[in-house]
Amino acid sequence: MKMKLILSTAVLFFVGGHMVEAQKAKRDTIPQDTKIDEIVVVAYGSQKRETMVGSNTEVKAKQFADRPITSIGQALDGASAGVKVSTGTGQPGSSPSIQIRGIGSYGITTNPLYVVDGTVYTGSLAAINPNDIASYNILKDAASTSLYGSAAANGVILITTKSGRKGKDSFNFSMSTGAVGRSTPEYDRVDVYQYYPLIWEAIRNGRFTSNPGLGLAAANNYASIVLVTGNIPFGSGVLKTNVFDVDPHQLVIDGVLNPNAKLKYTDLDWQKPLMNTGFRQNYELNYSGGSNSTTYFSSVGYTNETGYLIKSDFERFTARLKVDSQVKSWLKLGTSISGVSSNGNNSVDGVDNNSAYINPYRWTRTMGPIYSPYAHDPNTFATLYDNDGNIVYDAGSARGADAAAGRNVIQETLLNKDLSKNYYIISRAYAEIKVDPYLTLSTNVGYDIRNNRRSTYGNKIIGDAAPGGSAEKYSFTEQTFTWNQLLNYKRKFGDHNFEFLLGHENYKFMYEYLYGYKKGQIVDGNDELVNFVTLSSLPSYTDTYTKEGVFSRLNYDYKSKYLLSGSIRWDASSRFAKDVRWSSFWSLGAGWRLKGEEFLSNSNLISELKLRGSYGEVGNDRTDSYYMYKSTYTLGYNNAQEPGILFGFLADPTITWETNKQTDVGIDFGFLNNRITGSVEYYNRVTEDLIFPVPLPVSSGVPGNTISRNVGTMYNRGFEFSINADVIKTQNFTWNINANASTLKNQITELSKGITEIINGTKKVSVGHSVYDYWLRQWYGVDPADGSPLFLVADTYANTTATDIRTVNGTKVTTNFNKAKYDYSGSAIPDLFGSFGTSITYKQWSLSTLFTYQLGGKTYDSNYAALMSSFSQGGALSTDILDRWTTPGQITDIPALNSTTYTSSNAASSRWLVSSDFITFRQATLSYSFAPETLSQLGVSGLRILVSGENLWSKTARKGLEPAQAFNGTASNRYTPARIVTIGFNVSF
Repeated sequence: MKMKLILSTAVLFFVGGHMVEAQKAKRDTIPQDTKIDEIVVVAYGSQKRETMVGSNTEVKAKQFADRPITSIGQALDGASAGVKVSTGTGQPGSSPSIQIRGIGSYGITTNPLYVVDGTVYTGSLAAINPNDIASYNILKDAASTSLYGSAAANGVILITTKSGRKGKDSFNFSMSTGAVGRSTPEYDRVDVYQYYPLIWEAIRNGRFTSNPGLGLAAANNYASIVLVTGNIPFGSGVLKTNVFDVDPHQLVIDGVLNPNAKLKYTDLDWQKPLMNTGFRQNYELNYSGGSNSTTYFSSVGYTNETGYLIKSDFERFTARLKVDSQVKSWLKLGTSISGVSSNGNNSVDGVDNNSAYINPYRWTRTMGPIYSPYAHDPNTFATLYDNDGNIVYDAGSARGADAAAGRNVIQETLLNKDLSKNYYIISRAYAEIKVDPYLTLSTNVGYDIRNNRRSTYGNKIIGDAAPGGSAEKYSFTEQTFTWNQLLNYKRKFGDHNFEFLLGHENYKFMYEYLYGYKKGQIVDGNDELVNFVTLSSLPSYTDTYTKEGVFSRLNYDYKSKYLLSGSIRWDASSRFAKDVRWSSFWSLGAGWRLKGEEFLSNSNLISELKLRGSYGEVGNDRTDSYYMYKSTYTLGYNNAQEPGILFGFLADPTITWETNKQTDVGIDFGFLNNRITGSVEYYNRVTEDLIFPVPLPVSSGVPGNTISRNVGTMYNRGFEFSINADVIKTQNFTWNINANASTLKNQITELSKGITEIINGTKKVSVGHSVYDYWLRQWYGVDPADGSPLFLVADTYANTTATDIRTVNGTKVTTNFNKAKYDYSGSAIPDLFGSFGTSITYKQWSLSTLFTYQLGGKTYDSNYAALMSSFSQGGALSTDILDRWTTPGQITDIPALNSTTYTSSNAASSRWLVSSDFITFRQATLSYSFAPETLSQLGVSGLRILVSGENLWSKTARKGLEPAQAFNGTASNRYTPARIVTIGFNVSF
């Protein structure tokens, strides 16, 4: 049957039992009795959307094609209800973390499984060019994911790459270029003029508190003396540097900065030398086409992005070829191969090096405003330069205890090196044999290899490697091999439709690692290992992980109205002992498509209505160790020529899978010829046999004092809402709006084997609470009488008469943080999160926007806490410190500055919790498409110019706060996400 279909973009549809390609045409050319059903990618195949009973969100390339993103992970933010994204860092080439429908585990990964063109993908998402992707599908419930068995507990993301199309060859070129800047502003901090009096105040109050008999005048004098340099009677100074041209003992008198003080120099900004505007450029070229029997798609791409932090960049070259051929009427073959080369300068990982002296985000934020990064002449105060004309950096000998004395993060960032090179081959091949009209045999093979080479250099002038210098070389190779064999039987008996799938799959992952570390640089300018004297470390190891699975699925529908689906998979994992290695994972689903009933079939209002539900069990074996059931020893602890090994890991030989039992109920709807579409879903995920690091006594001699065991049960449950509406749809003007919203409740329901609680940082895991519930000292506030920090007192001390126990407004409190009460203090999990957006087209103009949001939940803002010290000894201070207590009777939530009591004021507590509410202008694209009649004269089929931006604006509870950086609500001194704005064009021939 030959038909012309109207659609704005080419998609696959199932028409009368045959796959056809939809192409542009007039609506009146479609026969009214023709039924058009959209085909959706599912596990190990495809399916008509109307017969699906699982939760499957599909996102087409047109929804992210124009965005200046390096990783497809960035396009997942806001793409679907139930998907929560922890935003990636500003490091070019980085990818975000993803959670689908809550927290799937506590002790092992919560990341989803990625499948590219039918086989598992474990490499970096930055190795996949987003412009080579045709679509991705987010599978969220057991009915959709259970065929992936032991890897599917955290959801599955199916990535389908672009293929060629039959017909005229197509040539496309696109380019974009633009600026990269910081999206999250810095916390507001006091300036150099405000800083000295504040520190003076803390010293004076502390002196008066500890020696009240001396009197206030004596305390004032003491503070003026020790503020900077000190003297013999009073001891050494606190800040050690005076940037004003007055006597340091006269710098602050009675709490007021000397009015005659003038700055000796003004180069006090530590962020400006490290952070500026980066640059991004991207070029894409693809060629595709095909005959009646063979289609092909080829592409090359180049991306180069320099971050807004100096010495952070990412460069990637990609090339891809995909060919599909109907060799015989009964045989179809296809193959694809991608080659990727990427390299770049790595910034310091702020999460792993949160407090390290080499962390540029921490030390440019917390460095006091009185210190210059540069050395100055002590007499003229001029900036110093060496004989080669290079600026001389200050080594920090005259800095306070909180100001990284002896270090200089700017100089170290410039001198140190951290370079990475990655090489990927991503290959796929398949064969389909049509045995008869109903039976198809197919096989899919995937082989990926990644080689990573990383080199670091620690300079010999300043920092951890001084004075000898150091060099490190890392090399690892990852190989994954997947091979599956599928039998698919599809048949129709009248109005009854059956589809049966039987499959077998092997998976192998191999990781080879080599590391070398040497110290003692011989000659300058060479950071190869041969140029260093002392070998400090040279370990290597190889890990292997294998899986095998057998699986089956049966789908049935009657007139696409009554729907049934069942699947099962038996999986074995080499991570577990042989007697617990095999397990089964399954699902059952059912649906009722009410639109197919007579009472709705002729409705003009309701164009789609389907009820669906499913239940199933999937697993999670993705632990940190590949040998969870084996106790292991660590080699390399030799004493000279005597060999030595250490006990490395204590195993529980009975440890096995985490099992995720999932229930999903949903309704899909469409109104007014699908001008309005959407869904409402409820899910309940119960994770059993949670793998926890169970504490052991120190006397047991076990490394880390823990053992991993299956000890608990946890649930995640919530509602998901999504809606899409074409508000206006005319020939020249369209306006579409879309939104989604999700809720999540997480709770531990069981901890077994005598375990009642597990405390980890700011969280305590116990029955009846979430794994992200805060367990903190209970901050009460500030005593208006004397400005003391107050905590709710622990029951143990409530009836004591110690001087640090008080009653304020009828409440027992303490000024001693060691006597504070610990309690639950809210959760990092929001009450509601999601996204909304709109797209508008007017003639040849188009505008699309996306906003993401979160309501509820709390963030433990340790970055802010570091700026709120009641006695900073050279560290920066937030402008909020200006609201501290200063006068009896004053009502404030900021304690008095006091060098005696500051440890209590600064202590970790519920004081540092802040609302996680945010709204972010995540993305926008404005484009103009030239009219076809204009372009045809030039032999061009399409030309479009566009402006696009990422991370354009955000509103949070506090300037500087980044609530989306971690699922558990903690903050770190990390490379905050970048704002990227580009301009570009697309041209087609």
